[in-house]
Formats: sequence, C-alpha cells, structure tokens
Amino acid sequence: MADELKFDNSLGSKLDMEAPRAKANREALLALMQTVGAEEAQIKLGGGVKAAEAQRAKGRLTVRERLRLLLDEGTELLELGLWSAYGMYGEYGGAPGAGVVTGLGRVCGRMCMIIANDATVKAGAFFPMTAKKVLRAQNIALENRIPTLYLVDSSGVFLPLQEDVFPDTDDFGRVFRNNAVMSSLGIPQITAIMGMCVAGGAYLPVMTDTVLMTEGSGLFLAGPSLVQAAIGQKTDAEELGGATMHAEISGTVDFKEPNDHLCIARLRSLVGKMGERHSSELRAAQWESERGVYNSLAFDVIRDAPKFAAEELYGLLNPAPGSSNVYDMHEVIARVVDRSEFDEYKTDFGRTVLCGYARIGGRAVGIVANQKTNQNQTVAMGPAAGMNRIEVGGVIYTESAQKAARFIMDCNQNLVPLVFLHDVNGFMVGKDAEWSGIIRAGAKMVSAVSTSVVPKITVIIGGSFGAGHYAMCGKAYDPRFLFAWPTARYAVMSGASAANTLAEVRAKQMERGGKVLSDAEKKALYDEIKGTYDAQADPRYGAARLWIDAIIDPAKTRDVLITALEACALNPDVPRFNPGVLQT
Repeated sequence: MADELKFDNSLGSKLDMEAPRAKANREALLALMQTVGAEEAQIKLGGGVKAAEAQRAKGRLTVRERLRLLLDEGTELLELGLWSAYGMYGEYGGAPGAGVVTGLGRVCGRMCMIIANDATVKAGAFFPMTAKKVLRAQNIALENRIPTLYLVDSSGVFLPLQEDVFPDTDDFGRVFRNNAVMSSLGIPQITAIMGMCVAGGAYLPVMTDTVLMTEGSGLFLAGPSLVQAAIGQKTDAEELGGATMHAEISGTVDFKEPNDHLCIARLRSLVGKMGERHSSELRAAQWESERGVYNSLAFDVIRDAPKFAAEELYGLLNPAPGSSNVYDMHEVIARVVDRSEFDEYKTDFGRTVLCGYARIGGRAVGIVANQKTNQNQTVAMGPAAGMNRIEVGGVIYTESAQKAARFIMDCNQNLVPLVFLHDVNGFMVGKDAEWSGIIRAGAKMVSAVSTSVVPKITVIIGGSFGAGHYAMCGKAYDPRFLFAWPTARYAVMSGASAANTLAEVRAKQMERGGKVLSDAEKKALYDEIKGTYDAQADPRYGAARLWIDAIIDPAKTRDVLITALEACALNPDVPRFNPGVLQT
C-alpha cells in the first residue's frame, strides 16, 4: 500500500550547459554581473576614501565598519535599496545609496531590519530618495513585524531639496509617524546615535523604544549656530545636546557609551535579550483552525537542496536588451524549490502561466510564473473556439489568467504565501482574445492579486511589461519584497515596440511641420528613442527609484527567497480574505 501512495513530483531538467546558446548566455550574463558588481562596489564606498578618512578622524567608524561589528559573524546583510538614487542628484555631486544603508541582517540570531546613515555622503543628510528608502525599510518592517535597529549619524534634511523631503505623505515626517505605529504594534525599535542627530531627525531616536548614544555625538532640535541666531543664546554643542547632558540632565538617552565599538556591543547585548511575541503559542496552535499560521517543516540545507546547480541559471537568458528569450520556466523553479519538487496546478490548462505548490527553505509556497516556451492550446471561447493554436510564451491568455486567479484565491484560502516569477510581455490582444473575454479574465487575476492577504514576493527574471506587470504582482500591488535579476526589463512595453510607436509619432509631427525625414534620419530617431527607453527599462534605473528592492545574482535567488520568507513568517497575523466582486 505504501508503494502505491508514492508519486514523483520532482522536476527534471533539459538545460544543456554545453550548448552554444547556454555558453553564450552564461558569458554575457557573467560580463553583465561583473559590470553590476563593480558599480555596486563603487556605491558601497559612499562618499569616497577622503570622506571615510574624515569620519575616522572624528573617532567614528564608517557605516559599513559599524555593520560588520553589528551583524553576527559569518552572516551577511541582505541589502535593500543599494541602488537608490543611482544616477540622480548629479548637480549636487550625487548621493550613493541615497546616503543610508538598509537591509535584513542577523543580530544575536535575530533577524532585524537595519537602517544606518552613511555620514560620508553629505554628512548623512536626507535627500528625497533617502526618505523614501527609509520609509520602504520601515514599511517592510511594519508588514512583517521585524525588529528594527537605527544607526543614526545624520545632519538632517538636505536643505537645497527641502521642498521634496519635508511635507508630503511619503516624505521625511512619515518616518516618525511610522516609529509610533511600529511601537503601537509591538515591533521592537532601538536607536544608536553615533554622530549628529539634529533638527527634525532628533525625533527619530526618541520615538523608538531604547536610545543609545556615544560620547562626542550630538542630539538637538537646533545646533549652536541656529540657537544663537534664533534666540541669541551662546552654547557649545556638548552643553546643548551632548551624550553626557542627555544621559545626566535631560534623561533622553538610556545608555551612554564611550565609542562606536562599545555602543555596538551594547546594542547587540540588548537585541540578545529581546523576547519573541508570537512564536511559541503559534507553534502550539499549528493545527488549530484560527487564521494566522503558515505551513513550515524542519529544513535541512543538504537534504532539501534542489537537484540541480543554481549556477546553471546563468545559461538560461541572453541579457542583451530586446533579446527574444525562449526557455522553460520549470528550469528556474527546479533550481529554487526544495528537492526540485513541484505540484503543478492545472498543468494542461492556461499553459503560458505556471502555477503550483512547493517548499522553499521548508516553507510552503504557491508559485505563479510566466512560461516562456510556446504552447499548444485548444481554444475554449471566441471565434476560434475548438481549434488548436500556438500560444506565445510570456503572454497571458484568457485561460492563463483564469487559472492564475483561481490559484491565487486557493493560496489565500489555505494560507500559502505566494512567489511570482516574472518574464511577461503582457496580455494577449486581438479579436480572438477580446471575444474570449481577456479583459474580464485579466480583471479577475488583477483583483485576486489586489485582495490577496498572504505574503507576496516578486522576482523579475526577464521582461515585466504593461498590465502583465500588474497581474504578476508588481510594485503597486504590495509585494512584501520585489527582487530583480540583472536580466530584468521593466517598462510599459519593450524598447523596440515603444521606439517604433514613438518614432512614427515623432516623424509624423515633424512632417506636419514641413520637414520630410530620410530613411537615415528615421533610423537615427528610432535608435535615439530606443536607447533612452532601454536605459529606463534597465533594472538599475528602477532600483534607483526604489521600484525594485534589490538586484540579485540569479544563482542566489533561492537564498534570497529563504530569507524573505523567514521575514514574512515573523508576522503570522493574516486578515480575512475577502475577494470582493469578481468578473465571471
């Protein structure tokens, strides 16, 4: 009887790394990753070597030196928002990483969200993207109930851009509002002041649970010069807002420490004594009917590893803009999920979208992924009903949207987190598609994604174009995390399609003005538009604007998802799923 119950849900692989195309893809992707890696290394230098030397001359560590001391030995920060402000603020000398480092890291075994100012970048001042990056980190911490540590070393708002930092709902003031909301939800927050903390920024540490401060740091609403200008009072920085004053007189600081090293040691000690609000009672209630527990099994790194090497993913896609990548998305799934086991849902229906159940790091997940190989399908509705047709890989057809919508709803019903793997061109168009109800089916899928209450994590592997980006849980649909491979392309439509359309429109405008363009001029116009569009579709452009949380090495996709899923599991509270009115 036991043998009769055995079945094989493990995925195979037909990826031949010795094939010419795979070799060419690998070489091109490794070259791209080398370029991306060099740019990341430059961003991590912050304000540069001289600025780092100036920081150390004050008796302070640089932000990355602080992080090395803070994080558990042998662990790494899953850095989020590294590329923020990339290529922006050139008129002010740039703001690498937006002058702040954010990410998930382990401190005394606890996963924490870390938000640390980089004082080598304009004295840690808040640019518009700095505020948005801090808010994104706080929102991730809020959604997932992650303890949050702030390493403060900032001169406050970057005054030349104050109008874009100060007043709006997603600007600087929202940071303090989030401090209060996080506290009300029982999310631990600890601040270590290891430099300047002035003006409005002075509220941040005081609105967290615990405040540490190093000698030589400053905490005040207005510095000595501004105080003298405002009220005529002369005072030095230490008397006005130094660590000793706040520890002995104002009582604002809970722990005064001599230097960065001992401050970080104290911070680690405090994190090590934090309690865990939910975990024990929830584990005991694992099989009770109340909502709020995700399915997880004990996980063994070796036993549960995928059957195929993650590095083989380098041979899958050609990273050149506009490349027509045709590949089987099962190859990606087989290198991401535990034991390469995948229970595929409605395998033979709506084949351009793959849906199914798996485990990643022992945690149950539902996967929604675009299939990039062309598929044979019998047409169900419309003028071609009953006929066989070839469906283009990466395109969402009516049947695919219907399947995905139902699968997403099932995952919400059964408390299964969702992972979306993007390589999508958009929804199918044309008479057959319209007659089959593509708009109605697409609305159903978008609605299911919108009202989904389980954690959602998105990985953009290739293209993520048009409404397909929305249906596959793009940034506007509240994924807990959104990652991208260096091969990602992120836009309303591909560069070639957009350039064809825009070049034609521009040419007709010029011709109406009396200028007749030659073929060479039309091609030059096309190339110019395509170049601009391709640059804007590059994942670095999106990551600079925080549309993407991190650009990740394809071979590390599984590791990144394991960390993200662990973060999601810290918040076991799931609202009631209420999908609303669905098109039928």
